[in-house]
Amino acid sequence: MTAIVVATVVGALCAIGTYLLLQQDLVRVVWGLSLLSQAANVYLLAMGNVLPGGPNTVPVLAGHGEPPSGVTDPLVQALVLTAIVIGFGMTAFALFLSYRVYQEHGTLALAELAEAGDRR
Repeated sequence: MTAIVVATVVGALCAIGTYLLLQQDLVRVVWGLSLLSQAANVYLLAMGNVLPGGPNTVPVLAGHGEPPSGVTDPLVQALVLTAIVIGFGMTAFALFLSYRVYQEHGTLALAELAEAGDRR
């Protein structure tokens, strides 16, 4: 049941992110990119068995020297945490650049920005 919910969430995030990427507003494109990166993070967590009821019920220091069976690899969690921080920084920077584009051109419509670029 949990796998179906996670697959549905990842699919919904990908679908909404792709829909927003295809819009004609620059801010919606930025949010679509952000949603796609979050979908990738949820997917990585799901593939790393970090879900409730997964194999992460055994303490890491259960044995003396031998690796315990059924322990989640912490590398996946570290990579996703790093990806979340980088994604937040990327989204903030992209929104700042969108604001600067609006200050320079007075619009965020991609068609109008493309026409302005063709005129230069």
